[in-house]
Amino acid sequence: MTTAIRPTPELATPELAAAADARFEGIADPVEQALAVLRWAGETFGDDFAITSSMADGLLAHLASRAVPGVHVVFLDTGYHFAETIGTRDWTSGVLPITLVDVRPAQTVAEQDAEYGPELHRRDPDLCCSLRKVQPLATALAGYAAWGSGVRRDEAPTRAGTKVVDWDAKRGMVKVNPLAAWTQGHVDAYVAEHQVPVNPLQEIGYASIGCAPCTRPVAPGEDPRAGRWAGHGKTECGLHL
Repeated sequence: MTTAIRPTPELATPELAAAADARFEGIADPVEQALAVLRWAGETFGDDFAITSSMADGLLAHLASRAVPGVHVVFLDTGYHFAETIGTRDWTSGVLPITLVDVRPAQTVAEQDAEYGPELHRRDPDLCCSLRKVQPLATALAGYAAWGSGVRRDEAPTRAGTKVVDWDAKRGMVKVNPLAAWTQGHVDAYVAEHQVPVNPLQEIGYASIGCAPCTRPVAPGEDPRAGRWAGHGKTECGLHL
């Protein structure tokens, strides 16, 4: 990993993010764009850069491992994941040259149930997401200056304005979204060409995969995120907004 031009975390600024976004937005080929953005993040921030993965597939981890071998891949182990998601995580970390960072909430599911009552995810999904995702990620990312996600513009209206490189004002760090301009067609083509592992749940209609109690399959033509928190009017857990 190249660290010669790595700035201190204090030099990660909104201006740096805006300049980088303008630089990389003009790359038309989605794979070239993603790899260029990831290489820049690795060269610029070194070990102060990490990506996150929900393990719906190994795509972002595969790309990042090509651009930044040994890259830190943060996985939020909420205690509510499908077995298929854990299997995808284990396959990805066992085969690709990455450094898996397993992040767990402060409380186990049983401890959370004891304090807040059982099935908090049904009664107050925002609080459950905060306790099991948002707060643990904030703690994990506090040790980095920049982070990357697999968010795509075509996934939902709430993500249509996603920048390739952005400033995460809430966390005070640079955020890269290497897949921002990708479509499902780009994803499918890359997965097929490179034999990237895909969470088996996708084969049975799970278009967006989160915690098991809050995720259902979607019907053909339905919004990919319609299967998340169905019945709650909620489409985001709070990690990216």
